[in-house]
Amino acid sequence: MKPFPHVLVVEDEAAIAELIAVNLRHNGFTPIWAEDAEAAQRELDAVLPDVILLDWMLPGMSGLQLARKWRSAARTKGVPILMLTARGDEPDKVAGLDAGADDYITKPFSTQELLARIRAVLRRRAPEQVADSVAIGALSLDAATHRASFQGQPLKLGPTEFKLLHYLMKHAERVHSRAQLLDKIWGDHVYIEERTVDVHVKRLREALGEASAMLETVRGAGYRLTAQGALEK
Repeated sequence: MKPFPHVLVVEDEAAIAELIAVNLRHNGFTPIWAEDAEAAQRELDAVLPDVILLDWMLPGMSGLQLARKWRSAARTKGVPILMLTARGDEPDKVAGLDAGADDYITKPFSTQELLARIRAVLRRRAPEQVADSVAIGALSLDAATHRASFQGQPLKLGPTEFKLLHYLMKHAERVHSRAQLLDKIWGDHVYIEERTVDVHVKRLREALGEASAMLETVRGAGYRLTAQGALEK
């Protein structure tokens, strides 16, 4: 990570962008402002940021469209994205997370909440402290190289999905509640909602493909990774 983490702020309202930038600078971050999709892409091409704060409503290409675009590009797929929006309904939050956002901040928000969420996604992006490897049946994961595969075929996982899979594989056959996963994967962070776990589990299942049967939903309890699911296929 850079000494002063770079934060790309994609926001078309100059007053809001300036307020965010001032608070970021005062708290050890280097803000970069882009007012629309075109400017944001230019900044990304020049310097890959550590975090992206992305407004939902932008002139031209929307924040949702940008999130999908950056998540599908090899160079930017691992950069954490925090969606900024005045749309606070659950369907909108889920849409933002499904588009590839790692977190969701509803306007108006406090400076402390914004900073806490940025620090949280930076912690989640950090490499695993234990660079180990683990295998369950034909599913394998190597934390040192940040690679996972099923039946020898590589799996394309985002940083949060990789960390989630690593934890579930290290604690296979156990049922983990959403609250437990929030604590272990996201840390003790009051702003993250339990619904976020469901979205990332859905994304992990999609990435697992044929191995998705190994990730079970235990009704009323949580989630479990089991070798039994692979055996039953």
